[in-house]
Amino acid sequence: MNRRQCLQTLSAVAVSTLLLPRWATASSLLLLPERSLSLHHLHTGEKRIVTYWAEGRYLPDSLAEINHLLRDFRNNKTSAIDTALLDQLTLLQTRLNVPCEFQIISAFRSPETNKMLQANSKGVAKHSMHLEGRAIDIRLPKVPLAVLHQHALAMKMGGVGYYPQSDFVHVDSGNIRRWGA
Repeated sequence: MNRRQCLQTLSAVAVSTLLLPRWATASSLLLLPERSLSLHHLHTGEKRIVTYWAEGRYLPDSLAEINHLLRDFRNNKTSAIDTALLDQLTLLQTRLNVPCEFQIISAFRSPETNKMLQANSKGVAKHSMHLEGRAIDIRLPKVPLAVLHQHALAMKMGGVGYYPQSDFVHVDSGNIRRWGA
C-alpha cells in the first residue's frame, strides 16, 4: 500500500486529529467519528488498515481481523486483543499526528511461546500482559523511538517499556508504570 492510499483510507481520522492537540487524552477519542489503525506485523509480513470503531461501537468483524493479525505468529494461536490497547494506539497515533503504520514486533503470546521466550531471555515477564492480549511491542517508521516512548508515557494509560537496543516500545493496557532505558 502506498502513502497516498494509506492517507485516503485514514482521511476521517486524519481530519479529526487536526481538532485534537498533542496533549490529547483518552476522552479525546470520543471526538473521533472512527477509530482506525494501520498495522504491519513484521514477522508475518501482513499489513492491514482496519477501522475497528464506528458509529459509537466496536466492530466485531474488524476486531476479529485484528485478533488474527496480532496472533502469536510462532504457533498461530489467537486471543481477543483488548480494545483499550487499540484505543491507546489510536490516541498515540493522534498525539504524534502520524496516520500510518505501526510496525508490530510482538502482540498476543500463547503460554507456550511466553515460556520459551522466558527461557531464552531475562526480559520476558512470567505473567506478561502479552498473554492476555493486553500488550504490544511497536515502532513507527520516521518517528524516533525516543519520541514514541515519550508520547506513550505522556498518555498515562498503562505500562510503557523502552527497548532502544531492540528498537521497540512496549505499550500495554495494565496499570500505569514504566521501565527500560
